[in-house]
Amino acid sequence: MTEIIANLSQVSARYDAVFCDLWGCLHNGKTPFSGAVAALQAFRANGGKVILLTNAPRPKSSVIKQLDGMGVPRDAWDDVVTSGDAAQYAMLTGAVGRKVNFIGAPKDEPFFTDFAEDLQAVAAANPPIQRVILTEAEGIVCTGLFDDLTETPEDYRGVLLMAKTLGLPMLCANPDLIVHFGDKLLYCAGALAKAYEDMGGKALYFGKPHPPIYDLARRRLGLLGVKDDAQILCIGDGINTDVQGALGEGLDALFVTGGIAVDQFGPDAANPDKALLETWLDAQMLSPSFCISQLR
Repeated sequence: MTEIIANLSQVSARYDAVFCDLWGCLHNGKTPFSGAVAALQAFRANGGKVILLTNAPRPKSSVIKQLDGMGVPRDAWDDVVTSGDAAQYAMLTGAVGRKVNFIGAPKDEPFFTDFAEDLQAVAAANPPIQRVILTEAEGIVCTGLFDDLTETPEDYRGVLLMAKTLGLPMLCANPDLIVHFGDKLLYCAGALAKAYEDMGGKALYFGKPHPPIYDLARRRLGLLGVKDDAQILCIGDGINTDVQGALGEGLDALFVTGGIAVDQFGPDAANPDKALLETWLDAQMLSPSFCISQLR
């Protein structure tokens, strides 16, 4: 049975570390949530470690720059692990070949050049990745839509059909389907990957809920001095990413109901209806340990 809590502090003493999602939990794409920032600061002040675990398709340095620009204080987290980091490792080791066609936004260009310290050695040890036109590619690297403010997956139908005809695997750098950007919903790389699979193409995933991002998060947590048997709580608003990923890894999950699925739990976002929540979770066939309206 999932327990509804009001504050992270009610359960935080049970855990050595948290893996916390960003969009919908710590910020809305434009501004940080003050309550969430305070909750993570308090957790760290009591000795816990915070890994920000995000399906952002960019390397962690880009995400850190974004967080700094929003005003998220550095004392709210210890390290950042992105789907982009995990996908970069896969790309560098040839998961979709060494000649790739890129689908993504200009803001995602650092995916091909900006590698975290633990990935720089991987890049140096492997032949370079070449970016080519679709008909010369061995695979596709997809970080998202070129312009997610105006485009939808339907705009890519022709490109995806051609890629499927050529038999190209797609490396999806962000399994999320949608995210909140202020009061808007934007399509992510996961929506393109799903469209590709629906037409018979093959997509490979490296972010939540898939194991590679958790493997990388645990390695980086170890570099912070946290033991392998640490108790970890995963926090997020994505039932099929944050919660499913946590349960697949044998970790506890705190589901934030006020994020993507906020419309499912009654008219008062600050107080989710317990009956509606339980019915919805049963339909998802996923049961997080805890639920909270907003991280605080």
